Amino acid sequence: MAALLLHSSERLSKTWLNRIFAVIYSAVVSFLLLRHCRNLIYSPTPISITLFLADFVLAFMWFTSQCFHWNPIHRRVFPENLQLFVEEREYPALDVLICTADPTKEPPVGVVNTALSVLAYDYPPDKLSVYISDDGGSEVTLYAFMEGAKFAKHWIPYCKKHNIVDRSPEVYFESDPAWFPETDDIKAMYERMKSRVEKVVQSGGVCLDEVKESEIRDTFSKWTPNFSRRHHPTIIQIILDNTIDKDVAGGVMPNLVYVSREKSNNKPHNFKAGALNVLLRVSGLLTNGHIVLVLDCDMFSNDPETPLRALCYFMDPNADSKLGFVQFPQRFNGINRNDIYASEFKAETQILSLGMDGLLGAQFMGTGGFFKQHHTKQQAATMRIIQNGDPRLSAFPLIGFRYGTLTEDTYTSFRLHCEGWKSILCNPKRAAFLGGSPSNLNDALTQIKRWYMGFLEIFYNKYCPITYGIRSMNPLHALCYTHYTLRSFWSIPIIVYAFLPQISLLNSFPMFARVFEGGISLHAFLFLGAYGKDFVDFVVFGGGSMQRWWNCQRMWLIWGLSSYPFALLEWSLKSLGFSTSGFNVTSKVTEEEQKRLYEQGVFDFGVESILFFPFSVASLINLFSFVKGFMEVFINGRLEEFFVQMFISGFVVVNSWPIYEGMVLRRDRGRMPLKLTLASMSTAIAIFLASSLIF
Repeated sequence: MAALLLHSSERLSKTWLNRIFAVIYSAVVSFLLLRHCRNLIYSPTPISITLFLADFVLAFMWFTSQCFHWNPIHRRVFPENLQLFVEEREYPALDVLICTADPTKEPPVGVVNTALSVLAYDYPPDKLSVYISDDGGSEVTLYAFMEGAKFAKHWIPYCKKHNIVDRSPEVYFESDPAWFPETDDIKAMYERMKSRVEKVVQSGGVCLDEVKESEIRDTFSKWTPNFSRRHHPTIIQIILDNTIDKDVAGGVMPNLVYVSREKSNNKPHNFKAGALNVLLRVSGLLTNGHIVLVLDCDMFSNDPETPLRALCYFMDPNADSKLGFVQFPQRFNGINRNDIYASEFKAETQILSLGMDGLLGAQFMGTGGFFKQHHTKQQAATMRIIQNGDPRLSAFPLIGFRYGTLTEDTYTSFRLHCEGWKSILCNPKRAAFLGGSPSNLNDALTQIKRWYMGFLEIFYNKYCPITYGIRSMNPLHALCYTHYTLRSFWSIPIIVYAFLPQISLLNSFPMFARVFEGGISLHAFLFLGAYGKDFVDFVVFGGGSMQRWWNCQRMWLIWGLSSYPFALLEWSLKSLGFSTSGFNVTSKVTEEEQKRLYEQGVFDFGVESILFFPFSVASLINLFSFVKGFMEVFINGRLEEFFVQMFISGFVVVNSWPIYEGMVLRRDRGRMPLKLTLASMSTAIAIFLASSLIF
């Protein structure tokens, strides 16, 4: 039967185990909360109130997380059967939308590699179009794509002739490829193209004397002295036209279009969502593809058959008419062996997404999504919208990206699911796309902070997942979105358990029941159950390593003391009308040293970031309290009273080892800045002295 199918799905065998565990764990959580309520009624204290708040947040987040595990499914596709259902000439037109914003942070050569990898798809070239949104309005980026288009006329036939799988030239030539008679010539051609682009990047502009075509010279002439990335007119340049351009073998070339939308200092531009909506309008005018692929500029194609895998769902005769998009998980290349910053996001992209797929479908992850597009014939009105930046773009029927949040991807998929559309997660063994990830701690934390600030913006609007979502879609699916949008509230229990038991221990005040009393078994079961379940999902079912799991849980603690609370803080300040731009900083460590530290699995603290301050203070408080606990045990024999507090302190101390290294043991430029170390030490001592006045 499989030979006659385009795709199949099956429920994961572990589902019944998840449900049994959820029932048992829920009962224990309920018992703990009831005990908290009893304590609040009969003997309320500031400590009991604080612990109840922390445990209530943990319970709520755990409850919403169980929705991901209720009905996870696994899918398979059979692209080899596609031609049994539809001929190649009947494939729908495919428009690929790639966004870039800053040539200094997103090198044009890398963006060109992404475009080349999709221009070389195993897809009819007359039905393939690639659109580049340059939100930075950089003439350097346009020049890079003009050079890339020339190289593409050699690269595409080379890939298809030899059935090359890695179709990003940079990746291909770095992978020690098989040698063919023309390989050396293609590589030399690529290196010359790369050198020309990098030379222009270093000079900061394009010399018009080097541009021969008059039409292209006219395009570059738009970069006047008054032109800036925040204020400039619309620029649309068709670089490759499939009705005209041919490759060196005489084959049709795909379309390649450069777009830099109009920007004005007086009008909101709505960031990536605004850029994508403009690309949708331009593509609607020029090629009007039935399928739209959205890609980040650093997310190159890793499988030339990816569009065919998506078509296995869209072209299925029995496909659901409400199928809105097919999502391929984000995967990353260049992550170090143990993934010290948890940049793989394995849980979100490869584990929890299976659960959403078993409900109404996975969320859009900002890249790697194939959307079914509605079409419009109002081309004149559309062009006026492009020129004037009309906010009505957000009301586009199916794939118009929604405004009002930094995480337009999650918000858009949430609204689509509310409107009745469904999605599918396609997770083949070979990753469809591979992208870059942060290689220093500050960038990793800043990225998380930005995402969860955007999630808060989703939760606190009129389309709140827990109110509007539950009314508009499967309640379990709505609670999945609720879980994501409220993750920053994890900072409450993490901060409480990172400081309160330790401060109490420093003041010789026992907070929990004695080690052999019944109350301890509740906390032990909940801790071991939560961590054990997470370990099984990550390592046993998810195929991850034990070291990566450990680093992932450590980063969760660090996020809870940095990215999560600062996301809450910045969202609150923004809601009150205050600017928060001062919190964003960049690493001062050289790129070479940063790369070396990352490859060695060493934390990079090489910047005085405010995000480092809370967890640095917490690591010192826990170290002090752990030492004090040993003194209480060996001098006063109070192990039973302080065992739980010592365990919590010890657990944090073990997780904080990279922080202690950065503060004291290291001498490289990625160590913790001395100023930040001294400030953390002073604050930790001040907290201890202040707490001694309370206990």
